[in-house]
Amino acid sequence: MQWYLVATLLTVLTSSQGILTTLSQTNGTYKYDYATVPFLAEVFKLAVSSLLLWKECQKSPLPKMTTEWKTVSLYPIPSVIYLIHNNVQFATLTFVDTSTYQIMGNLKIVTTGILFRLFLGRKLSNLQWMAIMLLAVGTTTSQVKGCGEASCESLFSAPIQGYMLGVLSACLSALAGIYTEFLMKKNNDTLYWQNIQLYTFGSIFNLAKLIVDDFRGGFENGPWWHRIFNGYTVTTWLVVLNLGSTGLLVSWLMKHADNIVKVYSTSMAMLLTMILSTFLFSFKPTLQLFLGIIICMMSLHMYFAPPNMLLDMPLTVKPDEEERLIEVSVDRRTHS
Repeated sequence: MQWYLVATLLTVLTSSQGILTTLSQTNGTYKYDYATVPFLAEVFKLAVSSLLLWKECQKSPLPKMTTEWKTVSLYPIPSVIYLIHNNVQFATLTFVDTSTYQIMGNLKIVTTGILFRLFLGRKLSNLQWMAIMLLAVGTTTSQVKGCGEASCESLFSAPIQGYMLGVLSACLSALAGIYTEFLMKKNNDTLYWQNIQLYTFGSIFNLAKLIVDDFRGGFENGPWWHRIFNGYTVTTWLVVLNLGSTGLLVSWLMKHADNIVKVYSTSMAMLLTMILSTFLFSFKPTLQLFLGIIICMMSLHMYFAPPNMLLDMPLTVKPDEEERLIEVSVDRRTHS
């Protein structure tokens, strides 16, 4: 399967995630315990990965699976990073409003590129760096409301702690993705075995959160296993399946593509969500949204297009000059 097909499917599923979550509400509130959704999504991913690994083990030769504790012990780390990241997100929202938080969230696009270079040693060309910056500008432009509105003024009026936590949140989000890619490409283990390790620890951490919430609430609504399916509807189950399927696609991209592809997919999904919301909800498109879409499409073309579509190649060039001109390499499958 080509990585761009997976990336396109990820964009579609991610864009529908917010819409399905909104539709799962009843009179603007959740009738179910939202903390159970990530847990069930992790269990779903674990079950699917186990089934696929079992089918793969029926073939010959057997898939490679590293069972050394030294390697297995690395897999809880992404869950720990995401746990810290979620707490930083809540802390950030105590200092900034939602609009400012969403705009600052686009910093993870740039921090992913930086960590991609620092930790994975993957070199990006000048054009690719420009494309990443354009993507951040485009997504931010689409989220900025009209000047003169309160949210526009609040962007630069938050306390310094809010901006510092926003930067930390962006760095943690990028670090979790980069570290996951490092794990996926660390060895030639089958993807399904790597997923089982990731989602086993993910399930454990999400289960621990449910138990902690029970103790914090004094078991007012009963233990988590009594209420886990309370209030669930068909739409709620679609949210679970969507979240689980999205995670499986992301792990595939981490194995066979990279974090930059994932960043583009999720960024395009955000724009697609805004477009779909104009038809499904009362969202009104703005000039900023259209400008943001144009900028993001330019960024997408600049990052992934073949070099000869971006550079005016001279009719006659020396071999060494041609090598310098075709420095922009976009084939990421060499690292899969």
